[in-house]
Amino acid sequence: MVRALGKAGPWVPALVPAAIVAAIIWQLLIASGLTITFKHVSGPLNFGWEFFGSKWNAPHQWGIMVFVVGSFLTAVPALALSMLIGLGIAIASTTYLPGWLTRFLDPFVDLLAGIPSVVYGIWGYIVVAPLFANILNPWLHTRAAFIPGFGGPPPNTIGIGLPIGIFILTIMALPITTLLIRDALRSVPKELWESGLALGATRWETVRRVAVPHSSRGILSAAFLGFGRAFSETIALAMLLGVQAQYPGNFYQGTATLATWMFENLDSAYGNSQWLAALSEMALVLLAVSLIVNILGRRLISSFVAYDVAGL
Repeated sequence: MVRALGKAGPWVPALVPAAIVAAIIWQLLIASGLTITFKHVSGPLNFGWEFFGSKWNAPHQWGIMVFVVGSFLTAVPALALSMLIGLGIAIASTTYLPGWLTRFLDPFVDLLAGIPSVVYGIWGYIVVAPLFANILNPWLHTRAAFIPGFGGPPPNTIGIGLPIGIFILTIMALPITTLLIRDALRSVPKELWESGLALGATRWETVRRVAVPHSSRGILSAAFLGFGRAFSETIALAMLLGVQAQYPGNFYQGTATLATWMFENLDSAYGNSQWLAALSEMALVLLAVSLIVNILGRRLISSFVAYDVAGL
């Protein structure tokens, strides 16, 4: 096949991913009805600042800011939690645990990444939501009412809303953050670890003062890629977030993200050009955010060199 394509043959497979991304963007632009010129961007919904308004009341108001805010309200706390947990797991597996135990436990982190999103959603709805409804949410409502957003109306009795959405996103973002942080710590030259220990530092002091600063680019890349994972998650959140086109009145209420709102309203786009254009433009916004954070994250990890430091 390569011989048949001549000199351009080796380029063709390498260009396939870029061609797919370009085709997706082009088709979304066509579906949204956007007309791009050097002077203006316009479409059937007057794509512009009005599209980023704060109210969604189709077909009269098409402001998507409520969904952008909902995406950040779920993704940012989930990213913070997954980074903290992932950093702890990575430090334990690269520094404290013996090699045989690390080799046994590491694949379980990989298995979390292979669980389908809908399985997380079903598990969250059947098992986790009742725990939030009966234990965690009432406890927070009673003990943390002095914190803005944690008081107000009591939580619902089914456990659906922001808390469980953040919890599920944390678990789903955990594999990518843990793996990248672990690889970043393993990229620290063994000589630096041994030098820190030889100077009398404890393992924790060596991790805190040597390994973490040296691998800061990798840890930052984990944050970018983990954010992209959490920001664009759809099925599990659609099942657990209580999708509504509203800003949450408090921490326990539901809201909607860009991805979940598109999923829940896909049937409205059939035979309705306005809805199709609106959802396509929302998809362009989501795609732009995901591409930016993924490109930044990939650039940060492009120069890693791994070293075996487990069991020091």
